[in-house]
Amino acid sequence: MAAGDFVWFMQAKVDLGNKIHNLGSGGDVLKFGLITNAVTPTETDAAPHFGGTGTTNYATNQVTAGGNYAAGGPTLTTQVFVAASPNAKFDFDDVAIAQNAGNPTNAWWAIIYNNTDTSKRALGFIDLGSVRDLTTGAFSYAVHANGAATIS
Repeated sequence: MAAGDFVWFMQAKVDLGNKIHNLGSGGDVLKFGLITNAVTPTETDAAPHFGGTGTTNYATNQVTAGGNYAAGGPTLTTQVFVAASPNAKFDFDDVAIAQNAGNPTNAWWAIIYNNTDTSKRALGFIDLGSVRDLTTGAFSYAVHANGAATIS
């Protein structure tokens, strides 16, 4: 996995099959939560979530909210989930957090999770490549031209 790539949690693929997540337009509210490097997500993590209930709770390692970063992270906008032969493709608008002296200084991972779901189940994670200090410059995650993630 390269820095910046979206990695699906295996449990999220099962959750899709069980109709837990609605990723399309008008679907569930998904969030982009930032966490520290105190934990390293893996695709096989048991029952991943961001608060709520589950086995692996990434919210316990969330960066401190402040400045332009609200607790739980920004909402993903313009969600699209479509067939893109030979896979299914999940896409959303780029994520941006403007520079602010009160922003977190220790973000390493982004966790995408379903804020509509009462269990706050996580779909996947993104390695930001290194510790990111959002006080020294704007943060942005640019979605790949072919979409954020494919399911194969």
